[in-house]
Amino acid sequence: MGFFGGWGRLRASGGKFSRRVQLLFGFHEPAGVNLSTGIKFQLVEFSSNREVRLVQAALFLLVYLAALTGNLLVVAVTVLDRRLRAPMYFFLGHLSVLDLCYVSATVPQSVHNALTDRRSISLPGCVMQVLSVITFACSELFVLTAMSYDRYVAICRPLSYESIMAPGACGKMASASWLVGVLIGSLNSAGTFSLPFCGPTDLRRFFCDVPSLLKISCSESHLLEDVTLILGSLLGFLCLGLIAASYARILGAVLRMPAAEGRAGAFSTCLPHLVVVALFVSTVIVAHLKPLSDPPSTPDLLVSVFYAVVPPALNPLIYSLRNRDVKAALEKLVGGIFSPKR
Repeated sequence: MGFFGGWGRLRASGGKFSRRVQLLFGFHEPAGVNLSTGIKFQLVEFSSNREVRLVQAALFLLVYLAALTGNLLVVAVTVLDRRLRAPMYFFLGHLSVLDLCYVSATVPQSVHNALTDRRSISLPGCVMQVLSVITFACSELFVLTAMSYDRYVAICRPLSYESIMAPGACGKMASASWLVGVLIGSLNSAGTFSLPFCGPTDLRRFFCDVPSLLKISCSESHLLEDVTLILGSLLGFLCLGLIAASYARILGAVLRMPAAEGRAGAFSTCLPHLVVVALFVSTVIVAHLKPLSDPPSTPDLLVSVFYAVVPPALNPLIYSLRNRDVKAALEKLVGGIFSPKR
């Protein structure tokens, strides 16, 4: 079963849970759609050819396992190794937890549907998928912003680093990242599922997302969703601006370094971070602001893959596994597991 398969079992027991979700979000019952028996949304397939779908499922499964392995290892070493107690590793641990949750919200369901020749997802499953994707994506963007600020303080204001990035301040930044993500995710979910849905329930993505759901809504007016979209966009651009400003200051400080080796090392660290952030933010913006094509196009699918699947698999490599301290901690952890006890 997929990650949200349990929701289908709950809905099947008389449809009571599905109805509660409909009432909670104000989900209306338009003509021609019987919500009392539990509406099902139809997710897009990558291909009508079963062999191609099996290849897609295999690739998604490999990426998912790589993301799980990499992020779980990072969480393990940041928790278990006492040497990794700096603020940078504290935020890396939060980033890895968010990546685990983020990739688990979409990929298992897609793999399950491809292997079982299904396209459907229940209403409660769709609600939880929208809530999860937006919550974890927003929280991840705020954590990335905190990480860029941490690097800025470490390189540009080293004498004040311990006082600025004190444990209490880091805890507040991490808590704010999670809370803002939950708030934006809840508002988006409530605004989207308070709208009436008519006719075919075919979505334009391989998972439930807000643009696809708005596309099949009967209502021309969705004030709450518009306000939430504007708020989320402003916060997203604010985070992107802060990240760009932090790395601009860092690069300026690096260019003033007298040693060429130090400049090369700093560039090799900063540039991959910027590439990952730019890829993540740009694909999210395109996915939510670009009008969806009808029928679903290959670029639409690729955009959704690049912001829902690729970042959780790349982040451990870019942010953690290239770090000497993290690699040393991993070698110690793996060596302790597999080496025979004397």
